[in-house]
Amino acid sequence: MEHGGGVIARDSLKKAFFLLLFALCALPGTGTAEALAAGILFSLLLGNPWPERSSFWSVRLLQLSVALLGFGLSLGEVLHVGKSSAIYTAVGISLTLLAGKALGSLLKTRPNISSLISFGTAICGGSAIAALAPVIRAGTDETAIALATVFTLNSAALILFPAIGHILKLSQHDFGVWAGLAIHDTSSVVGAAAAYGTEALRVGTVVKLSRAVWVAPIAMAIAWFTGSAKRAKLPAFIVGFMAAAALSSLFPQFGGLWRTLAAAAKQGLVMTLFLIGAGLSRDVLRHIGLRPLAHGAMLWLLVSSLTLAAIINGLIH
Repeated sequence: MEHGGGVIARDSLKKAFFLLLFALCALPGTGTAEALAAGILFSLLLGNPWPERSSFWSVRLLQLSVALLGFGLSLGEVLHVGKSSAIYTAVGISLTLLAGKALGSLLKTRPNISSLISFGTAICGGSAIAALAPVIRAGTDETAIALATVFTLNSAALILFPAIGHILKLSQHDFGVWAGLAIHDTSSVVGAAAAYGTEALRVGTVVKLSRAVWVAPIAMAIAWFTGSAKRAKLPAFIVGFMAAAALSSLFPQFGGLWRTLAAAAKQGLVMTLFLIGAGLSRDVLRHIGLRPLAHGAMLWLLVSSLTLAAIINGLIH
């Protein structure tokens, strides 16, 4: 009886500690790197007490936060950055998908896993994988492996990208472009860019969302080509982001409100990163496998390094 009571007490303490850390992430002084590290360490050392709920709410909180970030930008800025990055985005997606296919053949990665990892790397990480999986009839295990691979690399990007940017003394604009073009998930792009600076966050978010727009048309093209009945839709948070930017442009007299919402969005992203970090469990790491991880890592390093070289040499600006 005492043993059972001790287990219950420890479980209650663990849940209370989890909620305390999550609440601390809502404080303005907490940054993205600290939130991610806290989530990962908590999960690996103590175990996430609510893995399913954390996964569910991390997606919803991310979508809401990204949509609210639009209040921090004018529609003109969004269209200007989106237009200037459109060519780089299209070329980058095409080359990444081709390189991913070649790597999949070289490493003998299972075809569906190879396609999911390549699609996630090229466009929008987990969102792209989730959109493509039903189209190519990927199994649950294949989807899980691809998601775990991309998620692990996202966590690495959050730590490595700002450090590399500072070492190379990248400008805020250049770092935002690099993060937007080379990091998988929207959450990791905005997390890394927010850690680098305000201008980097503005540029990185728009460039990233200009990539995410391609999820629907490419998935639909693949569905048509393969004869799949499944169709992908444009992610709702992109529509929300554009609507928020339009509102801030049309009603500048409410600038104080728009700035408050944008600030809340930034802290919402910090909270999201804690939940995302808490999802990196030992089971997830064991589930990945060597070939998918090698495939994802090699493709991501290739895309990141070539994009960075192009930015430094003025080919992308």
